[in-house]
This record gives sequence, C-alpha cells and structure tokens, in this order.
Amino acid sequence: MYINDVDEGGGTRFTDLDRVVQPRKGSAILWPSVTDGNLTRDEPNTHHEALPPVSGIKYAVNLWLHMYDFKTPSRRGCKWTTRNTR
Repeated sequence: MYINDVDEGGGTRFTDLDRVVQPRKGSAILWPSVTDGNLTRDEPNTHHEALPPVSGIKYAVNLWLHMYDFKTPSRRGCKWTTRNTR
C-alpha cells in the first residue's frame, strides 16, 4: 500500500507485463505469486520491482499472505520455504 503521493517516479514495475503502477496515496496492488491451477507453480507474470522516485520520497507498506505454515519448516532449515523468492 502506498502511504503518500510521489512527485515523480516511484512506481511498481511488472517486468514481464511491461506495466508500471504509479503510487497514489491510500491505493494498493495485490497479485498472486502462484497460478490458479497449481498452487505450487510460480506465476511468472508477477515478477516485479520497486522503482525509485525521480522526485520526492516514497513510503509504502508490504504485506505477504502465506497459504501455508512457512515458519516451522523455515526454522528447521528447509530450503523449499524460499522457493518464491529471487
């Protein structure tokens, strides 16, 4: 969620879709990281990056929703708990 308006730049760019969502105070974007048909398969169209502001400051909040208990396996050193990270 974007906490403030940004003078210029600072969007979220979806690299595979060639789309940039510009920050607007109070707005949020939500996307799945997995496909509908197979919840263990990464959704390739959601690769994204935060672009820096050209002018001004950007404040944002990130929230991740997990469909499974990732904390317990992660504490035990399971390598699969980071499968959706790059």
